[in-house]
Amino acid sequence: MIPFIDLKTQYQQYKAEIDAAVIKVMSDAEFIQGKEVQVLEQNLSAYTGAKHTIACANGTDALMLALMAIDIQPGDEVITPSFTFIATAEAAAIFGAKVVLVDINEQSYNIDINQLADKITPKTKAILPVALYGQAADMDEINAIAKHYGEKFGHKICVIEDAAQSLGAEYKGKKSGHLSEMGCTSFFPSKPLGCYGDGGAIFTDDDALAAKLRALSSHGQTQRYRHEYIGLNSRLDTIQAAILNVKLKYFEAEVKARHTIGARYTELLQGADCVTPMTFADRTHVYAQYSVRVKDRDAVVARLKEAGVPTAIHYPMPIHAQPCFKGLGYVDADFPVSARICQEILSLPMSPFLTEGDQGGIVNILKKLLDR
Repeated sequence: MIPFIDLKTQYQQYKAEIDAAVIKVMSDAEFIQGKEVQVLEQNLSAYTGAKHTIACANGTDALMLALMAIDIQPGDEVITPSFTFIATAEAAAIFGAKVVLVDINEQSYNIDINQLADKITPKTKAILPVALYGQAADMDEINAIAKHYGEKFGHKICVIEDAAQSLGAEYKGKKSGHLSEMGCTSFFPSKPLGCYGDGGAIFTDDDALAAKLRALSSHGQTQRYRHEYIGLNSRLDTIQAAILNVKLKYFEAEVKARHTIGARYTELLQGADCVTPMTFADRTHVYAQYSVRVKDRDAVVARLKEAGVPTAIHYPMPIHAQPCFKGLGYVDADFPVSARICQEILSLPMSPFLTEGDQGGIVNILKKLLDR
């Protein structure tokens, strides 16, 4: 069977270097906050253009730490899209903040900026736009809206980019993760840049925020055993950092391969009865997922499985419909685009190592199913 994400081939490509890097960590016995972590932070800052990179335990913690850094409080409002992975909304809700949802743009699957301003109130503390599937949201417009309403209401509205799926993508020549005051990413194994466990990072140009984030990620310590804040134990372990340092050397080549494979999918699927992803002219797409929309999705999934083609659904239920958020009182009619796309979306196998032959086979099978 064709792998949905080909991590095995990737490992074999870099095996000698990854194994050597892991063994060195083991030999040095610097398992927590070893030098490979600092090297990774420097490398990621050089890659994204961000002045500061703060590595942490996972992408969800990255979002939580960013919110903690702006002193999120119960009753504060945090705006995020209705169609995304739950972590974005969960990170706000866990602090007692009110999650305010916005429907998505039907072409980009990212937050609909035409509906954003209507959701901002004097209680809005942050906006968390998501770069879903690997393409940045309309960040200039979002930053401008946040600035305007922050000035109107007399307090800052922080924009925190959720770049968990989009590291490597560009927006108007800048790297995703470095498109607002803070950006957060994930190194979960299936992400464009993934480690072999959990991992995450926060990016910022703000010196004070960076110092606070670093303290918050280590129990609020500003120096050993002096705790200025209530923080988290959220550190990226040295083995994962060593693996990421190896992978980062080859990341730009993988990003280019993702561009090529994503564009080829779109070209091969022209004329098929499905909606392919749109890439906007002023940004690039890293295709963390290559997701199409089809009719009778569940039947298509079943037939693809029978034919040996794995798929995934990102995501089958919008945030507003999740049982844990039923208290928000939203219904599908509040988010018609999100509600409809959840019934149609389907992700196909995608990785930088997907061969033309395998990709052509996937498309041929899918086209035959859609033509029935």
